Amino acid sequence: MEISITPIITEAATKLTEKRNCYTFRVSPSANKCQIKSLVEQLYGVKVANVNTAVMRGKNKSRWTKSGLLKGKTSRWKKAYVTVADGQSIEFFSNI
Repeated sequence: MEISITPIITEAATKLTEKRNCYTFRVSPSANKCQIKSLVEQLYGVKVANVNTAVMRGKNKSRWTKSGLLKGKTSRWKKAYVTVADGQSIEFFSNI
């Protein structure tokens, strides 16, 4: 099974990184905490202290078009909060 992981870089996620040394990732909905921990340690070469996950619900969307009202829903996704051991950090922009 292939697990995808992408970092979330928002203002709230950056504040969380500065305060708690905790990084936010968007992960596959089928991934569990053990898989997320091993993948982050393998990709970024850091020691992971803790992993918390949250399933973000899909939001209802609607818009008016010439043919009338279109209604739909965005898909749900999983967010992972990864706390890194003290003294370590992840550099997302080091290769730019």
